[in-house]
Amino acid sequence: MILALSRSTHDAQNAVVHELDDGTTLVWELLDAEPGDALLAASVQVQPGWLMRHDRIDFPRGGIAYRHTHPGPGIRYLLHGSIRIESGGATHDYAPGEPWFESGPEPVLATASATEESAFVRVMVLPTEWAGKRTIRYVDPADEDRPKLQRPTVYGEYPIAF
Repeated sequence: MILALSRSTHDAQNAVVHELDDGTTLVWELLDAEPGDALLAASVQVQPGWLMRHDRIDFPRGGIAYRHTHPGPGIRYLLHGSIRIESGGATHDYAPGEPWFESGPEPVLATASATEESAFVRVMVLPTEWAGKRTIRYVDPADEDRPKLQRPTVYGEYPIAF
């Protein structure tokens, strides 16, 4: 399947819609093929019984999500601020309105702007056993005890229909 982020719906059976304060609509959908108007699309493996989680992560100035993984892939979209993502030997800086994909098992280090608050929204596809649970898993067990400044807000979890 293809997980796609667009600004319009393609009437997919599995879709999550997020309205931004400025009236912009973001739509994450699971599709059979990549739509031509996708902001970002990625091939993902999805199993029966999985779900789509829609959430938001807010960082204060200088916030860090220490090197971590998730149990499933997802597409993120930066709302405001900036964020540096280090993963797979590459580093990318993202500005407001830019999306990125995280595979889930590939470790990621996320560093937010040092001068302003930053936030992103995302949709991840997850095995059902993660429903209602925090998905971040730190690569270095010592990071579990370090202060976590990022704040998650879960908007919803939706079973994936096949």
